[in-house]
Amino acid sequence: MKKQNKRIFASVLFVLVGSLCFSQGLPPPSPPPAPGFPIDGGIFCSIAMALIYGAKSIISRKK
Repeated sequence: MKKQNKRIFASVLFVLVGSLCFSQGLPPPSPPPAPGFPIDGGIFCSIAMALIYGAKSIISRKK
């Protein structure tokens, strides 16, 4: 292939790939969370359980 043909081929390829990228639509938005279900409700309980487990592990290692 000649150098000129390679340049034309590369230019056409980039234009086609660019148009394919912009032709895709945005995905639909996700539905809002249901009321009454807090996202961070279990965080404090999980932290407390981790602290209790860690303290128990340290105390049992000392014995």
